[in-house]
Amino acid sequence: ESLKTRAAQAQLAALAPDLLLVVAYGLILPRGVLAIPRHGCWNVHASLLPRWRGAAPIQRALLAGDTQTGVCLMQMEAGLDTGPVLLTRRTPIIAEDTGGSLHDRLAALGGEVLGIGLARLLAGTLPAAQTQATAGVSYAHKLDKAEAVLDFSKPAIELQRQVRAFDPWPVAAAEIAGERVRVWRAQALPASTATAGTAPGGMLGATRAGIDLATAAGVLRVTELQRAGARRISAADYLNARPELRARR
Repeated sequence: ESLKTRAAQAQLAALAPDLLLVVAYGLILPRGVLAIPRHGCWNVHASLLPRWRGAAPIQRALLAGDTQTGVCLMQMEAGLDTGPVLLTRRTPIIAEDTGGSLHDRLAALGGEVLGIGLARLLAGTLPAAQTQATAGVSYAHKLDKAEAVLDFSKPAIELQRQVRAFDPWPVAAAEIAGERVRVWRAQALPASTATAGTAPGGMLGATRAGIDLATAAGVLRVTELQRAGARRISAADYLNARPELRARR
């Protein structure tokens, strides 16, 4: 539960570790722990440092509209993800990526980069750690469930990113024609003359293709959603349950 106590650090030191490995650990290691292994402590971090230091780098990259991300194998120091980087692997962020799909791809890359780092350490060919740049630093603050509520006073493209980033947790939420639902899939569409005069969040149309909602800029088409206490369904199935909405064209 904590590595701050003398007893915990003594127990760890008694193992005489060569190296400590940290992956998705939510606490900062105390200086006393960092000094225990003879090769120090490594962290596998799911971003291209110094961008997105902190707790939620995967989701923050999606929310920001980043086009690429990756994994860094980092030599840990006292700061929050500030240590020098040993190895890096990159991957593009594609239009279909969600928080879940990107997590899984980065997990695989993390395993790769860690395996390479360990092999090079054993062979004595580990490259010198590179100090992180001082420019481009950003922090990936921990996710809050309140962030999942879609604010239609924002542009549609930002809301689409929210939906993708918060899948599978905490899942985007919105109100559609008076009903609160979870939104699993949505697409940003350009504005048209039909959107003029409709307040953000107002319904513009409801067809089997999706439910179109007005935003500050553009249209958000919801294509997969979930009612309270029910399973995920397509927009077409949702309209079967709420046929009164289908007349809104």
